Amino acid sequence: MTRLGSLTLALVFALGTTAAQAAPSGKRSSKSSKRHKRRGGNKFERRIARPADGMQSPAYRYGLMTRDECEAELVTRGVPFERETEDWRGVRAPVRMTGPLHGVTYRTQLSEDERATTKWEVADCRLVLALDDFAKLLETHDCTQVIHYSMYRPPEKSHPEGTDGIRHAGALALDAGRFVTKDGKVLDVDQHWNGRRGAQTCGKDAGPRPSTADARKLRAILCEAVDARIFNSYLTPNYNRGHKNHFHLEVTAGWKSFLVF
Repeated sequence: MTRLGSLTLALVFALGTTAAQAAPSGKRSSKSSKRHKRRGGNKFERRIARPADGMQSPAYRYGLMTRDECEAELVTRGVPFERETEDWRGVRAPVRMTGPLHGVTYRTQLSEDERATTKWEVADCRLVLALDDFAKLLETHDCTQVIHYSMYRPPEKSHPEGTDGIRHAGALALDAGRFVTKDGKVLDVDQHWNGRRGAQTCGKDAGPRPSTADARKLRAILCEAVDARIFNSYLTPNYNRGHKNHFHLEVTAGWKSFLVF
């Protein structure tokens, strides 16, 4: 049972433009952000938890880090990464993971050669710290791979030069579609989540329905990450149609709150 059910929940206004679904190749969806917002913006309530100790959470600490502070912690942890020398617009501290974290590889479905240069696998260093924490959790579930759609997606042309982006535009979010275990089993969010749009995601009696073994494992992975406050924003297929096939996991600089939907 997760602690989310005991956190104070309140309704908030629409989150704003959320990350559009990316195709499995890593390419952006053609749907506009305005259309995406319209479909999910007012149809369902948002649930946001504001715990008193939010400033002590990993997500809050990571979000405020400078590039040097963040990279120093990656080095201390022994995280395999390379600093990106290219200027990825909107990204404060662009890096690329070069190996597994606690035995877990985060990757797109692109070939190894393509992965080495694709923008979809560029991450802000602060997101990588959160993914390192998440990998520790995934290790307890025997996961060895997270197949994702993208981390970085370039901001709109109107985004001011030299300023940090948010969500995917700042390489601060991961869209995780499949979780692969040691025995080769694939937990597919699209196929195995067994949720319902608008339904509660974590907490007592939250689901899944039907309660299959695969669905319970996916729910445990997501809700244990919620309990650990690794990320600030957790969007699932319960959120809207645009998230039917992935978990959107995001670090948001300065947030003491935790959005779970």
